[in-house]
Amino acid sequence: MNAQMKRGFLEVCVLASISRQDSYGYQIVKQVPRILQLTESTLYPLLKRLEAAGFLTVYSVEHNGRLRKYYHITDAGIQHINEFLREQNDIIAIYEYVKRGATS
Repeated sequence: MNAQMKRGFLEVCVLASISRQDSYGYQIVKQVPRILQLTESTLYPLLKRLEAAGFLTVYSVEHNGRLRKYYHITDAGIQHINEFLREQNDIIAIYEYVKRGATS
């Protein structure tokens, strides 16, 4: 998958993963579709950007004697997912246009 396209999908997939339940880094990596090839080194800068944008909040919980950061989606994060979903028809129209051009 194209790197630019992947980056756009990663953001909403991470938010979608967190929208199901509060989560931590390793768990998010496991939940996001494999085709996106999300790694922890890619995830943490993305989580920081999403937090800075107000799409999620962070809190810590002790787990096995260590603090683990959990991420919680905000109303703005849910709104961002909904905006992405509203664009679905536009994205499908672009794919259909490209498909028609490629098969002509």
